Amino acid sequence: MTRRGIVSAGNWLIDTVKTLDRFPPEGELAQVLKIDRAAGGACNLLFDLAKLRTDLPLWGCGCIGDDEGGRWLLSELDRLKIGKNCMRRIPGGETAGTNVMSANGKRTFFYNAGCNRLFTAEDLAGIDVPAKIVYLAYILLLPALDAPDAEYGTCAARALAALRRKGYLTAVDLVSAAPERFMEIVPPALPHMDIFVINEVEAGNLCNMRLRKEDGSLDEPLLEKAARKLLELGVHELAAIHYPEGCVASAASGEFCSMPSCPMEKKDIAGTNGAGDAFFAGLLYAYHENRSLPEMIRYASASARFNLRHATANGGAPSLTELEEFLKQHPW
Repeated sequence: MTRRGIVSAGNWLIDTVKTLDRFPPEGELAQVLKIDRAAGGACNLLFDLAKLRTDLPLWGCGCIGDDEGGRWLLSELDRLKIGKNCMRRIPGGETAGTNVMSANGKRTFFYNAGCNRLFTAEDLAGIDVPAKIVYLAYILLLPALDAPDAEYGTCAARALAALRRKGYLTAVDLVSAAPERFMEIVPPALPHMDIFVINEVEAGNLCNMRLRKEDGSLDEPLLEKAARKLLELGVHELAAIHYPEGCVASAASGEFCSMPSCPMEKKDIAGTNGAGDAFFAGLLYAYHENRSLPEMIRYASASARFNLRHATANGGAPSLTELEEFLKQHPW
């Protein structure tokens, strides 16, 4: 079978993004300047890919309620022509949601897990569509997948192994949560990932390295070591570490790439909600289309840049024409 396309699986939720005039100290008041509603979680990457407006087949996989939020998500899948045969709707269930407070280019999340608590290894391992890549978001935020497994370490690791046996490439994203369980949950899944993208804090934890110096600057030699270390820890094809200043990536071929973020004025940043997902979306599209490693990072960085112009996770997502035109006009 010739596989083509991407499945985005895991956390499905509604983001209610409230743009504030400031982040107030405890007990003080801030004004809400604007309220936006958007999809969040695994839908972020999927909707970013859909808005590229290519012929790349896309599918969603997750658990949602039969409430208004769930109906809205399904209507968005229909509107964007995304396959929904891997979605599971829970009668009487509540679709997960996050209140996102955004101010001064920063954000804070207040999360209600809802039906995401019911997304299991069986949902993930049961994917049966002709896609090339299955993307999972987010380890550390899916209780049934984070649960221990006697053979594989975690249920997520078991499900990812099953997907790889079926012939899928697996791509995995984390969320910055549950620090006390990080080293229990994440390492068992590494040998069952083909593509892994994380930030410098998460990479430092996994590799037992301090990737920023005392003054806050990056330790660039250690960043390269960390990217290569992730492959040694089990990642099969590509490991990338992103941070505000740029990205490093290491491939199984031995190739390494370090690249600064594409230029952007701070005043143009409306919010950072979904920026990491947009980065992953650009990278996965370029990977799927067999681009070079530097091109993958440029697509990823430019995709994140477009995202930063809007407070919601997908409001700034470009078409492929817009993305590639930007890349032509802004070599860096």
